[in-house]
Amino acid sequence: MANIYTKMKVFHYKEKVDSLSGDEKILAPIHIRIKPTNMCNHRCRYCAYRNDDMQLGKDMVIKDFIPKNKMLEIIDDISEMDVKAVTFSGGGEPLFYSYILDALKKLKDTKIKFAVLTNGALLNGEIAELFAMYASWVRISMDGWDDESYVKYRGVRLGEYTKIMNNIHDFKKLNGKCILGISIIVDRSNAGHLYEMVANLKKAGVDSIKISPCIVSNNGNENNKYHNSIFNTVKEQINKVKISYPDLSIFDDYHNQLETFKKNYKWCPYLQILPVIGADLNIYPCQDKAYNLKEGLIGTIKDKRFKDFWYNDKSKFFKINPSEVCNHHCVADGKNKLLLEYLDADKDHLMFV
Repeated sequence: MANIYTKMKVFHYKEKVDSLSGDEKILAPIHIRIKPTNMCNHRCRYCAYRNDDMQLGKDMVIKDFIPKNKMLEIIDDISEMDVKAVTFSGGGEPLFYSYILDALKKLKDTKIKFAVLTNGALLNGEIAELFAMYASWVRISMDGWDDESYVKYRGVRLGEYTKIMNNIHDFKKLNGKCILGISIIVDRSNAGHLYEMVANLKKAGVDSIKISPCIVSNNGNENNKYHNSIFNTVKEQINKVKISYPDLSIFDDYHNQLETFKKNYKWCPYLQILPVIGADLNIYPCQDKAYNLKEGLIGTIKDKRFKDFWYNDKSKFFKINPSEVCNHHCVADGKNKLLLEYLDADKDHLMFV
């Protein structure tokens, strides 16, 4: 399988990249994350959106959801704008959204590629069929390794893990084109079970697995301290997994965090590439700033269409200063640094490669 996690994808959209600076014409985003609902059928103990010590999700209202007509309007707009991809994510559990079937049926008749980040509990029936046949990928977040551990991690009834594993198995039996991936979130409780988890998922038929650390703090040092005692154990199991299952795509994202999350740049290119539409109908720069109204709000589409909001007044994309308000974990930091270096190249010296 080719590299699906590379930071270099964006450079295949040169016109968009060249449009990012303030004096260029506004172009449509390439990819949008839509958080259709903030309600969830799981209560994960480590969920950053419900952790009072994390800036992420600090202003999230659980009952918020995107009304059906507004969702269909958004899909009309982004199809007209030629947005390339949509990922449904949380906030809450996207498959718990009352109108997810309506959204999927409309999306499948557009050119927009779509995907979902889900806990997998509701990936069955017609929802599963639509994703299997028409979606680009589905990624299920997992942490437990059996029914008992799932009760402790997710506050669910006994049997939830078995149900999700059955959903995974049944999804693959649909023989759709959709890539089924798993995101394993590693903490101290499951660190010793990583190989067991991967073995069971391989048997169920998954296509890829991403292994990432649980983020416990806005502070990089605090995250590293938390993971120090399990770091070597996790790395040993990842290496064992790669040897045992060479045909399984494993993305090792388990690493020490930066000593500091401080940013030294004053504008965020990536918010024009991959913005977030929240269940509150506000527009945020990324998933790490979602539902932070003081520091992460770009604007709102409560009273206007998304296309009208996007193409009006480019200055809104530059009001968030990462050096001042983004000194926390940032999924786009590495990509932003690449983009800013590219945009800063001296045009008179480009030929001296």
